[in-house]
Amino acid sequence: MSGGRRSGLLRQRDFRLLWAGETTSRFGSNITGVAMPLVAVVTLDASTFWVSALAAAAWLPWLLVGLPAGAWVDRLPRRPLMVACNVASLVLLLSVPAAAWLDVLTMTQLLVVSLLTGLANVFFSIAYRVYLPFVVSREHLTEANAKLQGSESAAQLAGLGGGGVLAGVFGAVTGLLADAATFLASTLCLLGIRATEPPPRKPERPTALRQDVAEGLRHTVRDPYLRVLTTYGTVTNLLLTGYQAILTVFLVRELHVGEAAVGWLLAGSSVGGLLGAVVATPIARRLGTARGMILCKFATAPFGLLIPLAEPGWRVVLLPLGGAVLALGVVSANVIQGAFRQQYCPPQLLGRITASVSVANFGAIPIGSLLGGALGGVLGLRPALWLLTGGLAVSSVLLLAGPLRARRDLPTEPPGDPAEPPEPVAALVPAAAAASPEPATPAASEAPEKSEEPAATRRRASRYATPEQG
Repeated sequence: MSGGRRSGLLRQRDFRLLWAGETTSRFGSNITGVAMPLVAVVTLDASTFWVSALAAAAWLPWLLVGLPAGAWVDRLPRRPLMVACNVASLVLLLSVPAAAWLDVLTMTQLLVVSLLTGLANVFFSIAYRVYLPFVVSREHLTEANAKLQGSESAAQLAGLGGGGVLAGVFGAVTGLLADAATFLASTLCLLGIRATEPPPRKPERPTALRQDVAEGLRHTVRDPYLRVLTTYGTVTNLLLTGYQAILTVFLVRELHVGEAAVGWLLAGSSVGGLLGAVVATPIARRLGTARGMILCKFATAPFGLLIPLAEPGWRVVLLPLGGAVLALGVVSANVIQGAFRQQYCPPQLLGRITASVSVANFGAIPIGSLLGGALGGVLGLRPALWLLTGGLAVSSVLLLAGPLRARRDLPTEPPGDPAEPPEPVAALVPAAAAASPEPATPAASEAPEKSEEPAATRRRASRYATPEQG
């Protein structure tokens, strides 16, 4: 394709719309990542435990419905499902400022809104990861995932910082209005995509939902690569979200940081995420996807120990510095892992495998949030941060428990099935309309750190650092 790999992908209108819509929505979600806990802390004077419970509620749906959601995504058209999730989240978020203006806002409502937007996020996140390979050709998946991770980090930087400014100038509930507007923009971008998604593949014989779920679980548990990456992502998400859940309280009550500055300090970690998205592909090309991912994790995880060293005054910068280096490792690994799954997993099982990985990875997030709140209440905020970031510093050893340590690169074909996945929608147009794309290095994207994509992310329930995406 003329213009090289980078310009070639950016010339694809459908990818630009998908990219723009998701970036805009992530910007709003990161505003909410600051605004929602600030509403709880400042407006409703919530305790540390209830703030952590608010963080947990956004991710609890992964534990409740994540597995059947993957089976449903494999059965349903993805784009209409994504649009429905956006509209539901928009309405839910608008209810919070409306209640605040009527002076009837309660912590119960915040928890319900967080829970239901998290439910919409479950379906959206799985559908989004399955939909991407139908919009972008297989050879461009690494580049597409890197761009999405990079824009996620940029949106995190602007959204967290902007959320703090909005909270300081207009009040914390105003940020939720901004997030609602970004869901509208994301919906319009999705509706503007011209490509027609092929209908989901129907099995020869109708199967029960539980059989579909079990098939995805079995594949994930039995595959040595998916098993190790999922276990690692689950443990690190537990620790990451444990410390993230109490950061706002730590900044306000221990470091005496003002509302506007909270957002910018939390946004500092996103600088590392931007760098991680940039360096992921060169590292994977030079060292190999498996070795590059392991190196990124081992080199960055110990820097989380800078976070509990933060003090009022100039030493407050240690908190965003530690978070930035952690985010570099998380995002670079998510870029590699996202493309790996999209290439390696059998296409007809991708939704269910994504759900299985996400349930484990994202299901750890509400548990981690509650764990952080409980540790902060029992031990104190700073000792809890020491314990959680110390666990992160040694967690990378888990990656050496499987076949990754002996490989230079992650595999790029489904095991025992060398056949190519179904042609992406972009490849279904006449040959004259699309030249052959240049091959990309087999590396990849996603959070649940923010971590299965999601990564994706971790999108509506955005926290302060991108979660592991398994």
